[in-house]
Amino acid sequence: MRTEATIRDIMNVNPVIVSRKATVMDAAKEMKGEGVGSIIIVDDGIPVGIVTESDILRKVVAEGKHPSEITVEEIMSSPPITVSPDSGVEEVIKLMGRNKIRRLPVMENGKLTGMVTERDLLQISPMLLDVARELASINEERETSYRKQRFLSGKCEGCGMLSDRLIEVDGHLFCESCAESYR
Repeated sequence: MRTEATIRDIMNVNPVIVSRKATVMDAAKEMKGEGVGSIIIVDDGIPVGIVTESDILRKVVAEGKHPSEITVEEIMSSPPITVSPDSGVEEVIKLMGRNKIRRLPVMENGKLTGMVTERDLLQISPMLLDVARELASINEERETSYRKQRFLSGKCEGCGMLSDRLIEVDGHLFCESCAESYR
């Protein structure tokens, strides 16, 4: 019996696709018509890239290029990072975070079978959004406290390495990595 939700449970089984030779204008119209923020670029049915609204804005509009004169192949992110429909939700959230992406084509047996987005993941568990906000807040506090600290030079009392970024913790001097362990 399966207890963890998988991508198969939440993915969109009708991903929006376009040929690599399609123009950016064609892709944008297709995205608008389907109400999506990205489109998978395929070659003989195999995903070779992905184009997002952000790609169109940054690589075409902001550069003053004409969407009807540029192919999606010229601006796509390639190769696309893909996942299996049997991937666990937690695994996919981590993959998206590590790669700073919000959309993933889903592949099974060498074929495109769907698309999963950050929004799909958040819809299955609104608590994930709360957890993500809390983690961002903790990381921001940690970075702020590091920036406020005055660093000293010398020998780390934890690892013995010389450093010009020593931090005082309870009267002892540690490098940044050792200081993390002692807090």
